[in-house]
Amino acid sequence: MLRLAALLSTLVLPCAFAAAPDPAITHARALLKSTILIDGHNDLPWEIREDEKAPMDVEAYDLRQHTRGETDLARLKQGQVRGQFWSIYVPGEIKDGYARTQLEQFDIAKRMIARYPEAMELALTSADVRRIAAKGKVASLLGMEGGHVLENSLGALRAYYDLGARYMTLTHNVTLDWADAALDEPRHHGLTPFGKEVVREMNRLGMLVDVSHVSPDVMRNVLDVSAAPVIFSHSSALALTDHPRNVPDDVLKRMKDNGGVVMVTFVPQFVNQATRAWNVELNRQSKGVAAEADLKRIEAAYIKEHGPAPKATLKDVADHIDYVVKLAGHDHVGLAADFAGGSSPVGLEDVSKYPDLFAELIRRGWSDADLKKLAGENVLRVFAQAEQVSKRLQKERPPSVATISALDH
Repeated sequence: MLRLAALLSTLVLPCAFAAAPDPAITHARALLKSTILIDGHNDLPWEIREDEKAPMDVEAYDLRQHTRGETDLARLKQGQVRGQFWSIYVPGEIKDGYARTQLEQFDIAKRMIARYPEAMELALTSADVRRIAAKGKVASLLGMEGGHVLENSLGALRAYYDLGARYMTLTHNVTLDWADAALDEPRHHGLTPFGKEVVREMNRLGMLVDVSHVSPDVMRNVLDVSAAPVIFSHSSALALTDHPRNVPDDVLKRMKDNGGVVMVTFVPQFVNQATRAWNVELNRQSKGVAAEADLKRIEAAYIKEHGPAPKATLKDVADHIDYVVKLAGHDHVGLAADFAGGSSPVGLEDVSKYPDLFAELIRRGWSDADLKKLAGENVLRVFAQAEQVSKRLQKERPPSVATISALDH
């Protein structure tokens, strides 16, 4: 009988031990129930637009089912996401049809939000975010990605604000007539006078100024000009990964005085130096090649010689978060996965995985108060401060009628 009991103990105890919950995950999930987790950038509206089976068809891309991408209602709930900036992105490279495409993206995003009234609601103010999140829904905000859609018009900026845009990334990957992009050749070495007027008018409206995608000189110019805190809607730390889309140390240090937030992104090339180096070399070998078949052949040969791209991981993202905190402080960091915008790190494959990231930070000694700042309190503070600045500025001056031809002559 004793031998049988001992045998049973060897069978039962390991199973019980394996089933024991991870205390850090348990802690993370409990914490996220008590705060508002906001992600700064998800490209789902563009993914719906480009869907191979049913392009632009919001109903066909059913978020009540498990989707082909990283985002659906069940996984948003599992990830405890309670606020989301949906990116209403237009490629700068299309060269024409900016306004039409931007309006279509507003339409797709708004139809998507309206289709799931039990799970989502459009948010236009910081108070809206808190009210909607308190009901257990995802407070859904709209963020424009790329100032090229203004077509150099402040009237267009105001019209987009009226449609619901609450941040605008000043550039995407293409340098504009008034601002340099991080991934394009600089023409202005910062903001032009008209570009500075765009920032001032965004401040007057209460639209968050987003300096992801811009050159470091534009970042510095915006920090000089903006009367309100700014955001990086999806960027990481340049010192850890030398991608030009990341934030230099001197700019990180200035976030304290500005009051803004760097929303750390999960994009593998932005958070893992080996992944970045692998892609730099592949891009060098592919430079000037346009044909899709030739590009695939070059990539296949490159992988055969060098192996597949190194994998970024959840810990890489946590390292970038810690680095931003080291230079800017706990009051100036947030999260922005950029899901639907490319590949994702191991451990952060989709919107269900946010508790795993918080668990990692708990293991690193983060306090609950600082975790709540990271989750959403920092960006909500910035949003509320931008609204306060807007109220003051609207009493001081009317809508700007400045033109690029008058300011940048």
